[in-house]
Amino acid sequence: MREVKYAEAVRAALEAEMAADESVVVMGEEVAALGGVFTVTQGLLDRFGDDRVLDSPISEAGVVGFAIGAAAEGMRPVVEIMFSDFVLLALDQIINLGAKIRYMSNGQFSVPLTIRMPGGGGTNHGPQHSQSLESLFAHVPGLVVAMPSNVSDAYWMLRHAIRSDDPVIFLESKNLYFRTSGDIDARTGPDGFGARVARPGGDVTVVSAGRMVERCVLAADELAAEGVACEVIDLRYLWPLDTASIEASLRRTGKLAVVSEAVEFCGWGGEVAAWAGEHCFESLDGPVVRVGAERVPIPYGHALEDEIVPTTDRIAGELRKLAIY
Repeated sequence: MREVKYAEAVRAALEAEMAADESVVVMGEEVAALGGVFTVTQGLLDRFGDDRVLDSPISEAGVVGFAIGAAAEGMRPVVEIMFSDFVLLALDQIINLGAKIRYMSNGQFSVPLTIRMPGGGGTNHGPQHSQSLESLFAHVPGLVVAMPSNVSDAYWMLRHAIRSDDPVIFLESKNLYFRTSGDIDARTGPDGFGARVARPGGDVTVVSAGRMVERCVLAADELAAEGVACEVIDLRYLWPLDTASIEASLRRTGKLAVVSEAVEFCGWGGEVAAWAGEHCFESLDGPVVRVGAERVPIPYGHALEDEIVPTTDRIAGELRKLAIY
């Protein structure tokens, strides 16, 4: 339960599940000898051997397809996609095969597969290595979509994902890997797929996920000094979506902002906004505000990226306008 970095929490979760269950295997490009491009799988090869920690060819479709077959036959593979952007090469395997096997077999087969993806910006990797593609996977029936925002959730949610009998898209923020530290809670992790209140408040509800949660909390702290109490809801999962937590918060605040690192247009924030408008209309005292990335490629350079992806200042500005509406 000591303080660890986000990347170390992910590694600890892998170690714990591999030690507990011999059917858990780790595979991906450079995950064995190198220990992963972000060193998340470092040391696993030495402890568990090359029959359980497998370097794959440079073929996302190949390793995901192999893992889906292994999962259907009783293994619990954990695939690392080096950058989430590269998973686009494996969409046919994920969407047309992994996500559909349980349905098409009438429950005779399951796919206990976890696909880990370091994603998002904040590391100066440019347009082909910094995308936030979570909205794409949230759209696909059959997939669970997880986005831990902190060290403890990264640990427990990954363990929960590996134990799941359905395919889980596990989106890790590479910006948080070594910048964020924290304690791993001495518990069994989040209850089911529920969201958490990252910061309580009674004036504005702010719904977010992943690394944007931290920025939302900082923005809420800034508004607190001005007398505005923002409640920040960390969804944890985009699917299943914990609408009960959103509704309960809106009953208290009456105002909703949705903040995402993903492109705002056609993003998952629009789904939260639409759901709130349909089901919580009587609770709303103002327009639903969306704050997301601009619809342009993520540029190189932190200053340029901050013009595209929501910053703490931009979030605070939008919350300030909503609070006085």
